[in-house]
Amino acid sequence: MDFDEGNDYNERCTQCAAVSWKITDEGTYYCTSCLNVTERRKEVESVADFTPNTKIQAINRGLKKKRKLEKGWEWYVCEGFQYILHQQAEALLSLGVCPKLKDEVLHNFWKRYLQKSKQAYCRKPIYSNNNKSAVSDSQMSLSGLDSEPELLSIYSCHLSESEVESRSDISSKLIFPNIKTTQSETTSVCSGSIDGVEYLKQKEKGILKMTLPMTLAFCYMSLLWQRETITLSDLLRFVEDGHIPYINTYQNFPEEMKVYGRDIRIFSIESWPVYEDIYEKIIELGKFLDLPRFPDITENCFLHPNMLCMKYLMEANLPDEMHNLTCQVVKLTGIGEVDFLTFDPITEKTRMVKYDVQAVAVIVVVLKLLFLLNDNVEWSLSSLAQENNENNHEGKPCFDFRKWYQIMKKIIDEKQQQREEFKAKYLWKSEKPLYYSSADRSVVYKRRRMVMNLQKQFSTLVDSAPNSEKKNPTSFQLKWTKEEQNTTCFHGHSLQEILQKKGKSLTTLNSQYWLSTQKFCKSYCKHVTTYEESNFSMSYQFVLNLFSFLLRIKASLLHEEVSLIEKRLFYKKYETKSKASKSKKSKKILKR
Repeated sequence: MDFDEGNDYNERCTQCAAVSWKITDEGTYYCTSCLNVTERRKEVESVADFTPNTKIQAINRGLKKKRKLEKGWEWYVCEGFQYILHQQAEALLSLGVCPKLKDEVLHNFWKRYLQKSKQAYCRKPIYSNNNKSAVSDSQMSLSGLDSEPELLSIYSCHLSESEVESRSDISSKLIFPNIKTTQSETTSVCSGSIDGVEYLKQKEKGILKMTLPMTLAFCYMSLLWQRETITLSDLLRFVEDGHIPYINTYQNFPEEMKVYGRDIRIFSIESWPVYEDIYEKIIELGKFLDLPRFPDITENCFLHPNMLCMKYLMEANLPDEMHNLTCQVVKLTGIGEVDFLTFDPITEKTRMVKYDVQAVAVIVVVLKLLFLLNDNVEWSLSSLAQENNENNHEGKPCFDFRKWYQIMKKIIDEKQQQREEFKAKYLWKSEKPLYYSSADRSVVYKRRRMVMNLQKQFSTLVDSAPNSEKKNPTSFQLKWTKEEQNTTCFHGHSLQEILQKKGKSLTTLNSQYWLSTQKFCKSYCKHVTTYEESNFSMSYQFVLNLFSFLLRIKASLLHEEVSLIEKRLFYKKYETKSKASKSKKSKKILKR
């Protein structure tokens, strides 16, 4: 802040009695000894006393100060999403992922998207109305706009010195070329961004529009390329717990980036991301970017079903011996093969494995193999295990399904209630209010202050804080140890009462099995199978609800994955059924 000399003011300071004054940029005197500011202002005798760079500001009764940042920067929608991606990448780095995810993988994915969507790295970028923006020839020759960015190479950014100095706080580098725009293009009454209105109207075929859920698709694709130890369900859970920016991310924009009007429909969202939605967007994004085959998912990778099954067995408090059975199911079904697990967007029928849902589905299939889950066999086997544990106190205790059910149901019910209370108390509105026009700004801010004051008063009356403390990020939502007195850890329990020796191998005491889906939907249907709770046993519903809560997905999605695993495991039964149905149809045709 610039200060002028105040030698013409000779009164003593009321605080320290010193006579040493200087003048602030507001025109008031302040003491250099104690920094006390007076209400006395310097009087200007003539126009010649004015300094061109001096800002004359008034206090309460005077003219209102014209805000320095009222106009703000000229920015585009893609720059806003770039800033959000930068925030999310920084959050992922704080969770312990490799720094290459931000500097190389996500950086190049984003550059590839900008080129494919014709927003940068092309000769005619879509920046403003009617594509009137012109890029200088020298800039195009320097940046190589028409060349497609390589996947793991970093391109230098060409910005003017003033832009680099003013925007260094937004992200590591802005990757847009210098653009010459007219005055009409840089002025937007309906939105803070230059192209906010045109962005919402844009419906060009073959162009994938950027949205807030799409930012999570970028993040997960980068995690998948790096083969990090974060699944899609983990990513969405971190978003819901507030560890990764997603809700109200615009309030962290720099003050120079004004968000109002049509920008609200682009950057504001009041719903949590859904697993199926993000999954579909990942496939769409992989196709749009025309990405090559991702790095192979081998047995040593965290995303391999054998590794994930071990993780979810520990979190669900199930015996360690079940891991051998899950590995056998993975081997028999072929879902552990590299070609099956590796994401390849170039193939004709692009598909991506739901790694976490698939691993949980394998565990559900193993539970059905052991206990049948028909509200009968599992309770009979539980009685045998309980009797054995009462008579034999040496060695490993037998796994008691009934006891496990009672413990898990109590804990899951408590966790579910806490989650519902969290959602009910969550404040979707941000501290930085949104307004549809600059004329409404003062009214909106005044209403927001009133709402915040009322919330504070009511929270004081009910003696509860409106926002709960943020939980520490962790891969395990439920942790089980033998030291805990109120719960039982079943990790070291045995399955000897459930398995029986048959020659040199072990087989399940239960010889029956029922298929979760008898008939799959047609290929043109959006879903593979339907799920109605009334058609299934209570124990099967509990197991589905337990794991769907851990993954924060719908039980129908897990049921569908269980049906697909069973189709691979019992393919002969499905083949005989299809042949039988075809023979019946042929007989009907012959009778006609």
